[in-house]
Amino acid sequence: MNERLQVYEDKMKKTMASLESDLATIRAGRANPNVLNKIMVDYYGTPTPIQQVGNVSVPEPRMILIQPWEKSMVKAIEKAIQTSELGINPTNDGSAIRLVFPELTEERRKELVKDVKKKGEGAKVAIRNIRRDGNDALKKLKGSEVSEDEIKDMEEELQKVTDKFVKKVDEAVEAKSKEVMTV
Repeated sequence: MNERLQVYEDKMKKTMASLESDLATIRAGRANPNVLNKIMVDYYGTPTPIQQVGNVSVPEPRMILIQPWEKSMVKAIEKAIQTSELGINPTNDGSAIRLVFPELTEERRKELVKDVKKKGEGAKVAIRNIRRDGNDALKKLKGSEVSEDEIKDMEEELQKVTDKFVKKVDEAVEAKSKEVMTV
């Protein structure tokens, strides 16, 4: 890969990583600890991810169990989950918190798939914008020490990288949509 194009491929990789982390937080019918990734707990005045204040496990397909390392954190974790956009009411038994995920309705599954596709489209737009930036930068090389044939080759290479990442986005969206629709 041409070093002039490497920066654009790196940006596309970051876009893909961002999409994957967004998709991981979308709740399918099963319990997935990744839905807690963006929820922060007030740990002695510092916003801290739930995974860093307790043990998060999935004892049953539709349940997440959070066992704080300090009993005093149970209330803070419970409050963080209630104020999040998770939409699940935590059950607190004094030493641990349980999140029971209800079965998703067909309608809710379809809404989630639309959301997944929207995130996928956003990622594709970002990737195409990166390609456009790359092509603009390559056009500015005209008249410099780089020949027109080399510029054309780099544009083709950039297009191939773009196609590869668009395909990856489509595959990620397809896999997540399938996971959401699986009952």
